[in-house]
Amino acid sequence: MKIALLVYEYPPKIVGGLGTYAAEITRKFVLLGHDVTVFTMNDDEGSLPTRELFRGIEIHRPVHIDVSDSLPAVVAEDVKKWGRGIQFFSKILVYNYLSASKLINELVRRDEFKYDLVAAHDWLSVIAGISIKKELGLPLVFHVHSNERGRTLGDGSGVVSSIERRGAEMADLVVTVSYAMQDELIQAGFPASKIRTCYNGVDPQKYSLERVSEEKAKEVKQRYGFKDDDLMVLFIGRLVWIKGVDKLIRAMPHVLEKVPKAKLLIVGLGEMRDYLEGLVRNLNLKEVVKFRFEFIPEEERIAHYAACDVAVYPSLYEPFGIVTLEAMSMEKPVVVGATGVSGMREVVVASGPDQCGFHINPNDPADIAWGIVNAIQDPERKAQLGRNGRKRVLERFTWDQATERTAQLYTELLESKKSKKSEKPHKLT
Repeated sequence: MKIALLVYEYPPKIVGGLGTYAAEITRKFVLLGHDVTVFTMNDDEGSLPTRELFRGIEIHRPVHIDVSDSLPAVVAEDVKKWGRGIQFFSKILVYNYLSASKLINELVRRDEFKYDLVAAHDWLSVIAGISIKKELGLPLVFHVHSNERGRTLGDGSGVVSSIERRGAEMADLVVTVSYAMQDELIQAGFPASKIRTCYNGVDPQKYSLERVSEEKAKEVKQRYGFKDDDLMVLFIGRLVWIKGVDKLIRAMPHVLEKVPKAKLLIVGLGEMRDYLEGLVRNLNLKEVVKFRFEFIPEEERIAHYAACDVAVYPSLYEPFGIVTLEAMSMEKPVVVGATGVSGMREVVVASGPDQCGFHINPNDPADIAWGIVNAIQDPERKAQLGRNGRKRVLERFTWDQATERTAQLYTELLESKKSKKSEKPHKLT
């Protein structure tokens, strides 16, 4: 297949799980023999190459211009109240229109490139996907990794929600990341007949405990002032309200009652930084809770998983959660939010012989603490939970499996289109 893939973040610009997904899935597509052209965002300075070939993948990064002052007032007012603001929204619009124009007018019409389909990821790229479908007639796959209503707990942008709905209307196929998210999209008015579920994955060769020496893991703990016998609780992710990091901090006094040597490390960036630092001071947890306000490179992230005793993700809304798979692949027990829309609830086995972690109510610090304590209190149980987690990853959640499933869905779509085309009656002459 020849695939045009539209995705907001792509190496070296990675913000979260979407960038990790895009990097892995495109690499695997190429290894399966497919051709992939990626259209993604440039950085704020426009310093990344606007066109390059990397590992067999052609990458286009248009340089944005600020069109925020030209947006209609009704749009501007809607997105001003939104977390990332009007400048970010204007960048997204420019990225979409420039990407669509380049693919349509330059690559296809001028240079005669051929594509079988276009795949757009989230509302951030689907405007370009809709335009390309309209101009070229290509089948459109809309990948939905989250939706505006869920991300903002019902208080998001009406403009963004309308873009999502329009993407679903125009798409030939909607692919999402969990059955919980599939149900959420149906409730939001997406056409159920178009939606298919395809889980994300992880690279178990890369995320392997065997790749990190004991000395390296000890160095990680020492960096934050933790002792060798301290039990390290790890959170890695964006510091935003929906991730439940504040409730995780509030859980630590409960944890310390049962596990006095427990320590919490929070790694990430986000709008909650000042609030979280203040919370730690108010709870007198400065010796227990440590922060690293950075987006750390992958190799360092792997070392942090190796150093920890449990990874905790008390999200209020999490359509999938690749970080959960990363920790499981590193043979660490996981404690995950399991209320509302939670793909982690489908990933993590919480009981029985295959148990690899615990489901908790992310709104309840005491329940989060219960999960942490049960994960780390017994060394033998902790090790068994970790082994079960890696086994589950190998059986269900590798990038090879995710790519094969995605390719299968694309192939079924193309065959369906071809079948419908051949069924059309010929006009009499």
